[in-house]
Amino acid sequence: MAMNLKENMRPKNYMEDVVFHRLDDILASTDCCRCQRCRMDIAAYALNQLPCKYVVTHEGEVYSKLLELQRQFETDVIIAILKAIEVVKKNPRHDGMQLQGAKDEE
Repeated sequence: MAMNLKENMRPKNYMEDVVFHRLDDILASTDCCRCQRCRMDIAAYALNQLPCKYVVTHEGEVYSKLLELQRQFETDVIIAILKAIEVVKKNPRHDGMQLQGAKDEE
C-alpha cells in the first residue's frame, strides 16, 4: 500500500492554489472581463511573475502555507494578479461574443 502511494506522488506548484484562491476576489473589484479565457490568462501571467513553490510531501505543503501567511508573500501575489489583470484587460484574447457572454453571467 505504501509503495502505491509513492508511485502517485507528484510535485505540485502550490503557488497555483494561492493565485486561484485570491483571483476571483480581486477580479470582483475590477472592471476586467471574467470569462474563463481571461481568468486563465490572468492566472498564467501572474504565475509567471511569481516564484514557483513546489511541494510533494504534506510537510512541504504545510511549509508553503506558512509562507503564505507572511505579509510580503501575500502582497507579491496580489500585485502579480493586479498587473496580470491590467495586461489582459488591455489585450483580451477573445472576441466580442465571448465578452458579452461573460458579462451576462455576472
